[in-house]
Amino acid sequence: MRKIVSFAHVSLDGFVAATDEGMASLGWINLSDEMFEYVEQRIQQTDTALYGRVTYQMMESYWPTAAEQPGASRHDHAHSRWYKTARKIVLSKTLLEKDHPNTQIISSNLSAEIGKLKHNAGSEILVFGSPSATHALMAENLIDEYWLFVNPIVLGQGIPLFKNIKDRTALTLVKSKIFASGVVCLHYEVKRKQ
Repeated sequence: MRKIVSFAHVSLDGFVAATDEGMASLGWINLSDEMFEYVEQRIQQTDTALYGRVTYQMMESYWPTAAEQPGASRHDHAHSRWYKTARKIVLSKTLLEKDHPNTQIISSNLSAEIGKLKHNAGSEILVFGSPSATHALMAENLIDEYWLFVNPIVLGQGIPLFKNIKDRTALTLVKSKIFASGVVCLHYEVKRKQ
């Protein structure tokens, strides 16, 4: 069965976005070539991305043409190539599927629709950022793994990664990696009751 993997940058105090508007809300994220290389190796193992509407629209505005821009980095080329071929799933009540090729829109019956996806053939499904979508998936206990990139910053306020959690969830640390920038990647699996 396919797994749903939350892939998120988080501040030391648990926020995935600051209170600023738009991309400025992510300006605190510490990025490096070392991290891009590590993340690209991981992303190349999957063929499906899941987003909330806001993150999806942000991605769509950049990644399809990122490699064509002057001064595009090696990361821009690699991720743009992957993004264009990846299957996209978007949790949204406002987007229409016919307007977004190679994209499945889920607007209702979240648990049942994600259950179908998990039983289909394919690789893991990576949830990139997308705090609202992540919160909806958490509420239904649908996330199987977390890849958290803990940034060495305390924001004090913003959008929390974990919100409206009803049940205690045990996790197993699978792997960790410390980057020269001070960011720590923590890979956790959710412990499921047998």
